[in-house]
Amino acid sequence: MTDSVSRETPPPLVEELFPRAAVRLAAYAELLATEGTLRGLIGPREVPRLWDRHLLNCAVLERLIPEESSVADVGTGAGLPGIVLALVRPDLQVALVEPLLRRTTFLEEAVDVLALDNATVVRARAEELPRASYDVVTSRAVAPLGKLARWCLPLCVEGGLMLAMKGSSAEEELDSSERELASLGAELWHIHQLGVDELAQPTTVVSIVAGRAAGGSRHGRRGR
Repeated sequence: MTDSVSRETPPPLVEELFPRAAVRLAAYAELLATEGTLRGLIGPREVPRLWDRHLLNCAVLERLIPEESSVADVGTGAGLPGIVLALVRPDLQVALVEPLLRRTTFLEEAVDVLALDNATVVRARAEELPRASYDVVTSRAVAPLGKLARWCLPLCVEGGLMLAMKGSSAEEELDSSERELASLGAELWHIHQLGVDELAQPTTVVSIVAGRAAGGSRHGRRGR
C-alpha cells in the first residue's frame, strides 16, 4: 500500500453532513474499493454501494455518541463503523477491535494512510478486553443481540452505551433478548432509526445503557 490514495469526489450528501471529514471519507472509500476488495474484506458487489450502504450508514451512528467518548468497535472488520466514527468525530478515541491478523494488518495501514491519531488497532476478542473500560461499545453485523450483549456490555463503564447496528431483525432480536439484557444489568434499551430524512435506507440501531441494576424497560421504538 502506498502512502496516499486517490481522493474521489464524495457525494453531495457527504459534503453536506460531514464537510470536515469528506475528503478523508473519500480516501477511506477508495481504500475499501481497492485494498479492501483485494484482501477479501469487502465483496466486489459492495463497491458501488460503499457510500450508501456502508459509509453513510455508519457515519450517522455518531449522533448517538456523547462528546469526548472512548469507543470500542467490536469485530470492526474493515473498520466499519469504527474508522468512519473516528473520521467524522475527532473528539472520540476509537479502539478498532478485531482478532484476525489479515484484518488488523489492513486496519493498521488504513489508520496510517488516513492519519487517524484518534484510532488504535487492538488485535483481540471482546472477551479479552478489560471490563468496564469504554464509554461506548459499537458493533455492526457481528452476532445476534443476546450473544453480542454478553461480549459488549461488560466492556462498558456504568452508564455507558452499547450501540448495535442491526437490520430488519432488530425488533425480533430485542424481544427475544430482553431477559438476557436484564440479567446482564442493562438499565434501558431502545431502537433508533437514524438518517430517516437523509438516507435511502435509514440506519437501525439498538442502544443499551449499561448499569449494575438487574432489570430494564423499553422506552419507545424510534429515535431520531
